[in-house]
Amino acid sequence: MNLSKLLLIIGAALALTVTGCKKEKTMADPTAAKISNGTEHYTFELNENVTRTKFTFRNHFGIELAGDLYTPENAASAGNAALAISGPFGAVKEQSSGFYANQMASRGYIALAFDPSYTGESGGEPRYMNCPDINTEDFMAAVDFLSTRDNIDPEKIGIIGICGWGGMALNTAAIDTRIKATVASTMYDMSRVTANGYFDSANNADARHQARKALMAQRIEDFKAVQAGGTYKLGGGVVDPLPEDAPYFVKDYYDYYKTPRGYHERSLNSNGGWNVTAATSLLNTKLLAYAEEIQSAVMVLHGEKAHSRYFGEDAFKKLTGSNKELVIIPGASHTDLYDGGKDNAIPFDKLADFFAKYLK
Repeated sequence: MNLSKLLLIIGAALALTVTGCKKEKTMADPTAAKISNGTEHYTFELNENVTRTKFTFRNHFGIELAGDLYTPENAASAGNAALAISGPFGAVKEQSSGFYANQMASRGYIALAFDPSYTGESGGEPRYMNCPDINTEDFMAAVDFLSTRDNIDPEKIGIIGICGWGGMALNTAAIDTRIKATVASTMYDMSRVTANGYFDSANNADARHQARKALMAQRIEDFKAVQAGGTYKLGGGVVDPLPEDAPYFVKDYYDYYKTPRGYHERSLNSNGGWNVTAATSLLNTKLLAYAEEIQSAVMVLHGEKAHSRYFGEDAFKKLTGSNKELVIIPGASHTDLYDGGKDNAIPFDKLADFFAKYLK
């Protein structure tokens, strides 16, 4: 599979079909986001007992990240547990991560859904790039932000990574000892799929060498384009129109990203996709190198019928300790765990119980 086609179908996100929200505000806070306070497009309806507030904060690379903080109306003035949430890979906070944050806030957790560097309303130039080091730092910066909030106990912080951000979440849990519990939902190991292809079908040195050559050739073309006042070449979002012979999981992606269910105008997967060269660092990195050293609690959550299930099960095999769980949802596909699908497949009460056990 060539690199552009790979980037075409790598992705993930969420939602229901509702535009706008019930209650949204910007707090009198120096970190409150300098972005529009008007009606925003969200792919889900805000819970009536949750408040959503926009914030910005910087990671250690100096990139300003944009996030939505979901707070239960009955939150205490201090000592609350909190979650940082991101993903899917190529999605924005108005999609699946916001959906998860809204659901977890309705169960008593303060939850921050944020856009990774170079995407959505977050900063970073050029746009539509990714890097496992910077994206791991994004999660750590979100923990920084939550740890310094007056109403949050810094000893009660967990993270949720969805799809490609599930692998990033495990990578973050391996380095950030402040994180007490992690959920990797419908996870991808983005370094593995980039280097080996889907189902490890291109797991050989020659295939990787050809991918590297294609990337380096594209770098030259991108350099020339930028020198001439243009931009980097995009790999394309979820394929549209959808070919009749597309794999079933590509059809699932289409049903989420390209329909009112989950479409968002800032989502890479819904539109032009990542830069073709965005995959470079993933091709030269192994995200789960230290997964066996994660001492904090981890839940790996996957759908029984997800094409990506092997990523989650193989990642779980690397984990050690009695505080690790593998949860397989009967009948669920990959994208069912973006927004619950038709059967509300995401076990949010189970997630809430898991975090309650370890964020105390």
